[in-house]
Amino acid sequence: MLFALLYKILTFLHLDTPFFMMKAPRLLQSLFSAVGDLYLYKFSRVLFGDHVAKWALFSQLANWFMFFCFNRTFSNSLETVLTLVGLYYWPTLRVSSSKFPSVSRKLGLALAALACAIRPTSAITWLYVGLLELIFARDRLKFIFLEAAPVGVLVLGLTCLLDRLMYGSWVLVPLNFLKFNFLSSGGDYYGTHKWHWYFTQGFTVMVFTFLPFSIAGIIKSKHWKLSGLVAWVLGLYSVLGHKEFRFVLPVLPIALMFSGYSLAVMEKADYLDNKRKGSLNTRSKWLSKTRFAIFFLLVTNIPMALYMSLVHQRGTEDVMNYLSKEALNEKVKSILFLMPCHATPYYSALHCNLPMRFLDCSPREEKGILDESDRFMKDPVAFTSEITKNGSLPSHVVLFGSEEILLRDLLKSYSFREIRRFFHAHFKVDRDLQASVVVYALTSE
Repeated sequence: MLFALLYKILTFLHLDTPFFMMKAPRLLQSLFSAVGDLYLYKFSRVLFGDHVAKWALFSQLANWFMFFCFNRTFSNSLETVLTLVGLYYWPTLRVSSSKFPSVSRKLGLALAALACAIRPTSAITWLYVGLLELIFARDRLKFIFLEAAPVGVLVLGLTCLLDRLMYGSWVLVPLNFLKFNFLSSGGDYYGTHKWHWYFTQGFTVMVFTFLPFSIAGIIKSKHWKLSGLVAWVLGLYSVLGHKEFRFVLPVLPIALMFSGYSLAVMEKADYLDNKRKGSLNTRSKWLSKTRFAIFFLLVTNIPMALYMSLVHQRGTEDVMNYLSKEALNEKVKSILFLMPCHATPYYSALHCNLPMRFLDCSPREEKGILDESDRFMKDPVAFTSEITKNGSLPSHVVLFGSEEILLRDLLKSYSFREIRRFFHAHFKVDRDLQASVVVYALTSE
């Protein structure tokens, strides 16, 4: 709805060109991300003071994964922003919650409910916070019956009405989400990892070189409620077979907040040490542990952030930029994507009303039946021969270089020729090396 509204505004202003259609959602998400950065700072200041808040914000802005992921138009990104704002307004997590009025908790509840409406798995985070409230709050009955229940029913009712409007029938989306992802392990259809993946690889890579500082901050701060939230989320998500980095994005800023705490303690220790020695000159400041830590964190995170954001797997965006320009010049009639499903942007990038097709990978109730994407990856030549016989040929075919080698002769036999090749990646991720994205065009037209 957010991005549909944005597109409508662009249309009204006559700015609905492919360029603005691609850039505007990212700029909108960057505004949401800025709100998340602000509330991370405010939350850190409430918990630990201005000095720690400064370093927490530095950790957030310098971390490679936040740079790489936070501005993407994932539901997880908005969930992370709502989580940070909601935690700021939640009194139980503060050092002295009695200083803040209950209205703060109501606002926190509303934000929690909205986060769950956008992404139902956010309930994992807020279940922990709610349990803390039941344990430490004195007005438990008021919290349950006068605050949590009314807010929850109101938001659930509004989302059900919205789903009724969009689907044309009554659908309880959170229940279907629970059935598919938790009760039937439907998410496993898209791949699984070992139970310890978040601890040994996933979240570790996200925190990256901030990890030792985050661990030190957890130990030094002794804020076990908040560090417990990180462990709780990682633990429950580890039970699920299907795992992705972005699933645990909402607790990454919390881990980076503890890194900020550690850096603040380190800076204070350096200052006291230099003051005791009476050597507050420039050279002693530069050689301090804090300066070394900052240099280490920046030199490890900035190259990673730039490479992952500007170089790695860029071919699928470059090819859509190219096809968008070609379509604008009426050189493209139809496109067939012979690659794993959802590998490229789609109409939001092309912004042109012409037929396109990508390989389907919808989950199936019958086990053992391969979807189109898996059938293609298993035998590219046989699958392509089958679909070209059963329908008209597209004007353009897009595929990865690894499959293009296998399909080159077949495509040439149908009068296709290679017209462009785009760099995609230097190393493989979850499949064989997809080094380039290749575009073939039909020459007989």
